[in-house]
Formats: sequence, C-alpha cells, structure tokens
Amino acid sequence: MRLPRVTVRKVIGILRKKGFRLVRQSGSHMIFRNDEGVRVTVPYHSGKTLHPKLMKRIMEDANIAPEEL
Repeated sequence: MRLPRVTVRKVIGILRKKGFRLVRQSGSHMIFRNDEGVRVTVPYHSGKTLHPKLMKRIMEDANIAPEEL
C-alpha cells in the first residue's frame, strides 16, 4: 500500500489527536510523547512534505493506521 504524501503540520495534528504532546524541540526536530511514554520525533520544516520512508517510521512509532491519514 502506498502511503499518502502529507505535510508536517498534518502529521502534528494527527499526533495531537492521538494524545501526543510536544515535550521539547531540538533544532528542527520536534519530540512528542504520549501518556504511555511513547516518543515520536518529527523533523519540522513548515510546508514541507515528509518522505514516505520517514512517514512510515513515524506511523510505526505512534501506532497510526494508514486510514487515519
């Protein structure tokens, strides 16, 4: 299954809906964590589209199904 090309802002919105919150930012990387302690790192370059391989990794880390995009 091909992953849709999405922007960083959309990914951040999905993470927030799933209960993740921004805990810190290191340069251009935003680190999100949920109540279970799961950590997801998202490279933040506003308006940019994430590479499918990177998107796949974020989805695996955050337990996001492709249908949620």
